[in-house]
Amino acid sequence: MPQSPTALDTVAKVPAVTLEFWIVKVLATTLGETGGDSLSMSMGLGYLTSTFIFAVAFVGAVALQIRAERFNQWVYWFTIVATTTLGTTVADYVDRSLGIGYAGGTTILVICLLASFGVWRAVTGSIAVTDIRSPRSEAFYWVTIMFSQTLGTALGDWTADTIGLEYTGGALLFTALLAVLAAAYRWTSISRTLLFWAAFVLTRPLGAVVGDFLDKPLAKGGLALDRYAASAALLAAIVVILTVRRQHPAARPH
Repeated sequence: MPQSPTALDTVAKVPAVTLEFWIVKVLATTLGETGGDSLSMSMGLGYLTSTFIFAVAFVGAVALQIRAERFNQWVYWFTIVATTTLGTTVADYVDRSLGIGYAGGTTILVICLLASFGVWRAVTGSIAVTDIRSPRSEAFYWVTIMFSQTLGTALGDWTADTIGLEYTGGALLFTALLAVLAAAYRWTSISRTLLFWAAFVLTRPLGAVVGDFLDKPLAKGGLALDRYAASAALLAAIVVILTVRRQHPAARPH
């Protein structure tokens, strides 16, 4: 039975923000790191070629997501994974191949992310996920996510390598920052939209350092796990969670 205009107006094409959402988001960002490295490093394709491959997947995934008439959890999370893998290879290409460095890459991407938020807000009037109901707002949403995922990779590498916290230290840092945001959500009246996007951005460097911890050599502080096996395990975990705990679209608060 087709939905009424009122029902359509209250449902977004993105999932409700629940505990399962954040668990899958961290798994997806970790998969983005191991999956991106699988092509660029394990397969030896390099950052530029891998970026082109993932860019094609990203464009196709976004097209599917925007063309979908209603929220589909599988299409949505496929698109998220596409942004994380692409973000990994883009950040690595900019930071390493172009020689900009982690600090330079992080700075550029922060500016791009803030600009994306600013233009999105100016054009549509809202950056809240519950207001994502049109192709235009969806396009801004995915461009912003693309910048946030790329920034997260650069920020994670900068924290682990340049600052010297290594992978476990970086993971603890970003986990602590996310805990602060959770506390702010629970006990303050800070904008929920602001807290959501802050958490969304921070889960990416957390996934980046966890992904590196899984597959980097023992000499560099990693577990030296096979990238293909780690990626397959992460993908399986995502599929299991989405199958058992099916996610529903976000609804506009009444």
